[in-house]
Order: sequence, then C-alpha cells, then structure tokens
Amino acid sequence: MQHFDSDYMEGAHPLILERLIRTNMEKTPGYGTDEYCETARRKIREACGCPEAEVHFLVGGTQTNATLITAMLRPYEGVVSAATGHINMHEAGAVEAGGHKVLALPAHEGKLDAEEVDRYVTSFYEDPSWDHMVAPGMVYISHPTEYGTLYTLTELEALSAVCRKHHIPLFLDGARLGYGLAAHGTDVTLEAIASLCDVFYIGGTKVGTLFGEAVVIPRPGLIRQLDTIVKQRGVLLAKGRLLGLQFDTLFTDGLYVEIARHAIKMADRIVACLEEKGYTFYVRPQSNQLFVVLENQRLEALSENVSLGVWEKPDAGHTVVRIATSWATREEDVDELLSLL
Repeated sequence: MQHFDSDYMEGAHPLILERLIRTNMEKTPGYGTDEYCETARRKIREACGCPEAEVHFLVGGTQTNATLITAMLRPYEGVVSAATGHINMHEAGAVEAGGHKVLALPAHEGKLDAEEVDRYVTSFYEDPSWDHMVAPGMVYISHPTEYGTLYTLTELEALSAVCRKHHIPLFLDGARLGYGLAAHGTDVTLEAIASLCDVFYIGGTKVGTLFGEAVVIPRPGLIRQLDTIVKQRGVLLAKGRLLGLQFDTLFTDGLYVEIARHAIKMADRIVACLEEKGYTFYVRPQSNQLFVVLENQRLEALSENVSLGVWEKPDAGHTVVRIATSWATREEDVDELLSLL
C-alpha cells in the first residue's frame, strides 16, 4: 500500500536521528535552556534576518496555534481566518476551547483577501453595537495554505498593512513553511515574513523533524511571559533539547530548504504526469500538496493500492483528493503511484 495522504507520515531526517543518538546520554538543562536550543535560536535569527527575535520551541502545530492565539487575544476578541483555515476546519475547535471565536471570512483558494479583511474590521467598529460582539483581535493565515497555495509578497504586504492600520497582529502558521520557501517562483522569503508578520512559526513536524515547531516573534515583548503560558497549556517540553537539537540540525548548511525542495521535485513529477493524462486539478498546484478531482469509482479502485487524503466532494459523482509529497518521498514510490494513476 502506497501512502500519499500527508507529509508527516515518515519519521525524521537521518541527520537528526544520528544527532539524537550521538547526544542521547548527555545531561542538559531542561525546558529549552540548553546549548542546543540556544544554537538553534541563533541560527534561526540569522536565517530570518532578525538578530533580536524571540524564538520558542513548541511540540506541534495545533498546540502552537491554540497557545499563541490564546496568548495574544483579550477575552472579548476573536481571530480572523479564512473559512478553510486549519484552525477553523481541522483542529477540533482548539481555539474555541481556549475561549476565543474563529471569525471566518471567504477563502480564495485558501487565502484571505486584504481588502475583505479591511472591510470586515472597519465595518465591525462602524456598528453601534460593536462592544456587544466578538472583536477581531488578530489575523491568522497559513503559508502554504490548506490547499497548497502560496501568498505572493504583494499579498502578504497588503495583509500586513491592513493589520498595522487596525493595530492587530498578523500571525502566520508555517507548519509547511519549508515547502512554501522551496516552491518555484515564490518571492516570499523568511526575511520577508519576519518583516511583515508579528508572529510566525517554522514547521518541523511536516518538514523533517520527529516533532516540533519553532515560533519566531520578530519584535520581542509582544507576548509577555510566553514560556509561562506555554507551560500552562501543557506544551512546554521538559526535555527541550530534543527540539533545539532538531532545529539546530535543520538550520545547518541550509538543510531545511534543501529537503523541502525534494518534496517540490517529487510533486512536479506527479503534476506533469497527471496533466499529460488529462486529470483535473481542483486548484492550481503550487507546492507539495496536490488536489485532484477523481470520479468516485476511480477513487474506490485506487484505494485498494494507494491511500490518498479525501478532501471534499464537489458533486455526487466526484471527490477531491489530496496527494502530498514530503522531504522523504522516494522516487520509486512516485513511480508506483503514477503507474496506478
């Protein structure tokens, strides 16, 4: 059985496993105060062009989203998200469980439109009863989005300008950020993200680590005592060096983007073959997540040999499936998938 369901199905990059084994018996301070975490922070700051940035290591994407959103919002505020956003669709109400409403706006191939966000926030405060409603306290985006699409630099600049106009933070979910940075033709860089976003994170779970995300706050002091809040939420890892060591490895010699490029290369092969065979893409492929429209009978037959992510049903006879490549996707697995398709 072939598995192209998602990009976190494999373990970790061999270099990370080697370092974990090599350092296994070392004794280090806990909770991210060890030398490996410090080295990783320094390398991430350099990569982002933010020498003063705060860098915090958390264990997973949902935990990171819920913790940061709770930390940044006042009790009467909610978070603006695309309707298809991960926090709105696939996190089991983790944000709402923390006491904050997700304020969903229309998604445009997974993305928010800056003008629509501006109109929403402006019209909210034009309502005479605004103080009886959940206020838009921040904006959440992901890059790549849940549909594998990418913001352009112009789009990101526009969203950043709207957030600064209304004095609310812009938060970028970077669970798959490596694949966005490695994608063809993108003009969005780590440095650009750091200059335009108030908080973002660099995903490891889906891009080479066993687990873990690196939160970057370019301008320190935005969130007071974040480590304390992380502890309260139950996501402060006692053996923090396991996170620091993994990110230290990823940010040595450009490994993070290098392994992400492999996923893009594998996705390119799949796209070229499917286009040649006349398959229909639900959205234009831009990164490592490919969304293909299949007839239900075709999907049922394929399911005997390959596992794909079932996404949505545009009509009674068809299903949109996700094909996801990763840093670890093998050439021979792609060959087998393409033979099945």
